[in-house]
Amino acid sequence: MTASWPILPVDSWTPTRETLHLFTQIVGKIRLVASPPVNHWWHVTLYVTSRGLSTGAVPVDGGLLDIEFDFVGHRLVLRTSWGGKEAFALAGLSVASFYDQVFSALRRLGVSVSIRPVPNEVEVAIPFPDDTQHASYDPEAVHAFYRQLVLADGLLRRFRSEFTGKASPVHYFWGAMDLAVTRFSGRPAPLHPGGAPNCPDSVMHEGYSHELSSAGFWPGGGAEGAFYSYAYPAPEGYADAAVPDGSFFSEAYGEFLLPVETVRVADDPDVLVLDFLRATTAAAEGLAEWPRA
Repeated sequence: MTASWPILPVDSWTPTRETLHLFTQIVGKIRLVASPPVNHWWHVTLYVTSRGLSTGAVPVDGGLLDIEFDFVGHRLVLRTSWGGKEAFALAGLSVASFYDQVFSALRRLGVSVSIRPVPNEVEVAIPFPDDTQHASYDPEAVHAFYRQLVLADGLLRRFRSEFTGKASPVHYFWGAMDLAVTRFSGRPAPLHPGGAPNCPDSVMHEGYSHELSSAGFWPGGGAEGAFYSYAYPAPEGYADAAVPDGSFFSEAYGEFLLPVETVRVADDPDVLVLDFLRATTAAAEGLAEWPRA
């Protein structure tokens, strides 16, 4: 089945996007505190599913919990390995009411977990229980974003399969609302300077502890979102690498961008995206002289 990219201007769903971002942070933080740590924060991410975004199986109280955003039915669904299930609609909730409903559902399921109830990587960090400002949920926009995630996930998985070294899963980071996959050279990297808003520098120190080339998709960087690709540390000459038409190096972001509005109208969107991912990653690996077996 061949699917076309939906039209979803970033500016058309800003209130919903900001609310959804905070919803995913609450659920992501539950996975963070309940999961054993994994390098580069791989234990905190969410995954694209056939319905939306999920924590996957999280160990709790001698069993397993999974929490899934159902962007088809527009519900949050919580399930346990001992047969418990809770669900509630996403529309009409503020961040404060979403937070309350999530933890009320967990209590009914018999799951005991607590999080630091403050968002990260946002300029204004209103504590979740107090945030009645963010309360927008446009089902059509959310479903269009989900369709973008599904298409991006498939392409990033294909790209990941081409590398046999250490690589992350394709996963959604709720801090910045991006779907990412990262390759590693195996060598340590210089200490990252940090600087993300409302986020301890130690988070970036762990995430960027080793030399890497990372790529992904997020609802920013273009009028309809963008694919991105960057290296840390960026080797000399990286910004001048040859990339496919329609993509470019952004000095503002410090990475290569391929806007979704360019992808959407391309003769073959899949080929364009994969060419972009391969070209930018080859530049990072080649210029930095990554070790080869």
